[in-house]
Amino acid sequence: MVAELDLGIRAGEVTALLGPNGAGKTTCVSLLTGRIAPDAGTADLFGLDPRRPAARRRLGVMLQSAGLPDVLTITELLTLQSGYYPDPLPLDETLALAGLTDLVDRRCAALSGGQARRVHYALAICGRPDLLVLDEPTAAMDRASARVLWGTVRALANDGAAVLLTSHDLAEADALADRIVVMDTGRIVADDTPAALRARAGGSVIRCRSRLTPERAASAPAVRNADMEGADLRIVTSDATATVRALLDTDTALADLRVADATLEDAIAALLSTQPERLAA
Repeated sequence: MVAELDLGIRAGEVTALLGPNGAGKTTCVSLLTGRIAPDAGTADLFGLDPRRPAARRRLGVMLQSAGLPDVLTITELLTLQSGYYPDPLPLDETLALAGLTDLVDRRCAALSGGQARRVHYALAICGRPDLLVLDEPTAAMDRASARVLWGTVRALANDGAAVLLTSHDLAEADALADRIVVMDTGRIVADDTPAALRARAGGSVIRCRSRLTPERAASAPAVRNADMEGADLRIVTSDATATVRALLDTDTALADLRVADATLEDAIAALLSTQPERLAA
């Protein structure tokens, strides 16, 4: 369910769509790609109904979960997929961008999870899409393979493609995105650059083991947000020194104290914690 949603994806830019489970991200992607139709309002893809072939030919999609035909080789599958587009990438270029050059004759049934994700990526980019939608693109990939994929996504955006990324890996979103859109309960609650969102979180994040409740910790000087992260007390603060001094004065048994700069994950967690729907829950 989404409501009062106004989201445009711009050419030459990587837009990361982030939020907790149930925030509405999958619905947004489904509306944009024509998998579902809106109950009210409109969804436009290049000014057309997303379900029209003329719009779909300019779209590349890498879904979080999708099957591959076991009996086809990678070359056979990509050749077949490329035939649906008026001006596909040369096969060798698609294979190189997806890191599949050494696997061209391997059947899809024999692929590892990470290799299968690279094939899904190749299928998404082979038609030279003007809009590339990537849903958890590096799931099942090792970090080295993920970084290679990030480089090719960045290059496609630099060449003018619009890229929409959904990911639970916030380091991935931070590394790739020019723009981050945060959703919660079907609405957009932030739309800004990664640096601007990090700035909202304050200067530092303190993690420690303490007898203090988050509510008590929130009363310490300069604290912007306090909550539990597993067994740790997690505090976002604009003045780590003042906050730590107050915590130590209040809880002499405080232990395992760690202070670090705020990350994108910290910023989004702080943002979501202040939403009216969550405060009322």
